Amino acid sequence: MAGGITDTGELYSPYVGLVYMFNLIVGTGALTMPKAFATAGWLVSLVLLMFLGFMSLCCGTQTSQLWSGLSIQEDDEDEDSSSGVSDTDVLLQDGYERAETRPILSVQRRGSPNIFEITERVEMGQMASMFFNKVGVNLFYFCIIIYLYGDLAIYAAAVPVSLMQVTCSATGNHSCSVADGTKYNDTDKCWGPIRRIDAYRLYLAAFTLLLGPFTFFNVQKTKYLQIMTSLMRWIAFILMIILALIRISRGQAEGHPSMAQLSGIRNLFGVCVYSFMCQHSLPSLITPISKKKHVNKLVLLDYILILAFYSLLSFTAIYCFRNDTLMDMYTLNFTNCDIISVAFIRYFLGLFPVFTISTNFPIIAVTLRNNWKTLFHREGGTYPWVVDRIVFPAITLIPPVLVAFCTHDLESLVGITGAYAGNGIQYLIPAFLAYCSRKDTQLVFGSGTVNKHLSPFRHTCWIVFVLLWGFSCFVFVTANIVLSEPKL
Repeated sequence: MAGGITDTGELYSPYVGLVYMFNLIVGTGALTMPKAFATAGWLVSLVLLMFLGFMSLCCGTQTSQLWSGLSIQEDDEDEDSSSGVSDTDVLLQDGYERAETRPILSVQRRGSPNIFEITERVEMGQMASMFFNKVGVNLFYFCIIIYLYGDLAIYAAAVPVSLMQVTCSATGNHSCSVADGTKYNDTDKCWGPIRRIDAYRLYLAAFTLLLGPFTFFNVQKTKYLQIMTSLMRWIAFILMIILALIRISRGQAEGHPSMAQLSGIRNLFGVCVYSFMCQHSLPSLITPISKKKHVNKLVLLDYILILAFYSLLSFTAIYCFRNDTLMDMYTLNFTNCDIISVAFIRYFLGLFPVFTISTNFPIIAVTLRNNWKTLFHREGGTYPWVVDRIVFPAITLIPPVLVAFCTHDLESLVGITGAYAGNGIQYLIPAFLAYCSRKDTQLVFGSGTVNKHLSPFRHTCWIVFVLLWGFSCFVFVTANIVLSEPKL
């Protein structure tokens, strides 16, 4: 998140990039989407999902256009340094504001036919430092940090919820913990005098003690963990879709979803935004693609496939299960013995979030910790050992655990995270970056220069539309939360 300009790394084909992008976008948010669909109604949900997918595509292609020329700066800075030109000729002393006499894309590489080729990975944090002033950079990191806090709170709640649902049962039959779609209260018994909420908090404490210490160290060499996580994710998603389709085909479907319920739009909006989140990781994903001629078409194809997948998962869910029995974490609906007779599959789906989220939690925590360090870092300064090794990890770990301790309403956690921080990362920040970068590009190359990675939504009206949409979403969600009874 806080990265700068780095080498491209090992190249891969466009088809591999398509798979990587699909895996990046489809994650935990998809597991909360079926309940959000049922709450808002199938027609409203489908329309909003398609529209938000389109908006995410619009911002995604603008982001790919944005960094297509930024590697020029890195090459040119190398040329300038070899000729004795100091960095202070380009940047002011605070490191953020650009000199009025020289734009950020300062030198044109004469004779290069592909001046907009994507050859370097430029992370979003580096883009913000290039085009935003000090206040803008701080707001960018604040938005990223809030989003990562929401991520960690969702992860910290999802694992104990899954363990509680699988291991607690009022009937004592632990292999069928949600039999008949029964929804238990937190005050119901779990084991003897232990209530369900007590079991949840015990699992949360164990989760924190086991994975929390990773926040105080660096997490490296996670390649094989990520491969295992992706494999388990696809097995679980495919199993859920197939099992729901089998149940529907046998005439055992219980769902009768309504067409529209406006009261559910708030959470649905946040869940959909969260489920399409990818703009902050696109530079690392697209830069290593070997052939980038049709990168915008690649992004479009990925979004179409993801939209179809989300629709298939959600529609099979809302027609297979009664609306009032759909769980916040969709995998928990398959721990019912009537749905699946094979105990191994029930446990695999019920505990699926435990395995996958547990591998991602340390990575997200370390990323958040490093963003805190970047936000307060001053040029030439170093942190005392206590601040670096104790304070930053502590402020990273404690807040999301406290949120998870107070609530395990995953739908609301995902909805609020997506509606606020997700809204800023997916809509507002890319729009502002696109606007600032286009001004610099026109100053250097003129208005007639053609960027081969130009977004189909390149007109300024699109940027204005995205900004208006993003700000109006803030107002709508806030008003809806204030006027409605809070769930948290």
